[in-house]
Amino acid sequence: MGERHNIHGVLNAIEHGRRFLVSAHARPDGDAVGSMLACAMILEQLGKQVDMISCDRVPLIYRSLPCASAIRQVSRVDVDYDVVILLECDGLERSRLRGLDGRFLINIDHHVSGRTFANINWIDTEACAVAEMIYKLAMLAGVRITPEMATCLYTAVLTDTGSFCYDGTDAHTFELAAELVRHGARSALIAKDVYFSHPTSKMLLLGAALSNLRREGRLAWMWVTHEDMVRTNAAEEDCEGLVNYAIAIAGVDVAIFLRELSNHRVRLSIRSKGDVNVARIAERFGGGGHQHASGCTIDGPLPDAAEMILDVARHTLSRTVHEVA
Repeated sequence: MGERHNIHGVLNAIEHGRRFLVSAHARPDGDAVGSMLACAMILEQLGKQVDMISCDRVPLIYRSLPCASAIRQVSRVDVDYDVVILLECDGLERSRLRGLDGRFLINIDHHVSGRTFANINWIDTEACAVAEMIYKLAMLAGVRITPEMATCLYTAVLTDTGSFCYDGTDAHTFELAAELVRHGARSALIAKDVYFSHPTSKMLLLGAALSNLRREGRLAWMWVTHEDMVRTNAAEEDCEGLVNYAIAIAGVDVAIFLRELSNHRVRLSIRSKGDVNVARIAERFGGGGHQHASGCTIDGPLPDAAEMILDVARHTLSRTVHEVA
């Protein structure tokens, strides 16, 4: 296993490899998609052969990104590659791709829950997004930051910082954003694509979720059933960001969004404000993420899953009050 901060190992593997595969976690978000695309552009500038794959399709709001159509949706890797680069994965399972065992793996991650499972591991929990790490990789590799690459990286930074709202967003984050704009990222156009291009199905699903909104002091939660997903013709990606409507409530410090899956399991998105570390909540159920934005999947049925996660959230909030006192 490699060191947690091993950018030079990544550069060395890139130098000696010829054919590369780039992928990220299942249900790719803006950081995963933007960073995959930018990473592939770096490799192509260096004269490498590159494929990009994901077990899930690219969400609609990111399909206008340069070269996004080149990301293929597959479930198994059968082609021989010199190097497989996985972004934002704490293990092979997080990619939901089969056929990765025994391959030469590079793991690039910025989550506090990141693990050193690959041949080379570069984990930087200080980075605001994996995109920041990919930008650093581009700088050290000496490649040109094209407007297309800058667009992908800016989109990743914008979305993974919660529109520059999450803790950890500092002067360095804005300096990175400014650099990407100077390299050709059109910030207003990117914001329009990300925030004003949602399908009708997402708005209908939001209505269903808000109709189930509950609040208990500093805790708020809402849910959608599998029937809600079918009725609104919603896709998995339409659930992205719905939890933010609950955490936006004044006085709420922890918000949970529950989505009932078709296999009797429940997917959770957890957000927090202030000192509450929801990554610890997610990790108790095999998930992970950031201090203020995490997720996991647990067994249903939905009412049981809700009570299970709410009990942990209540305990966490109670302990936070005592620690502050």
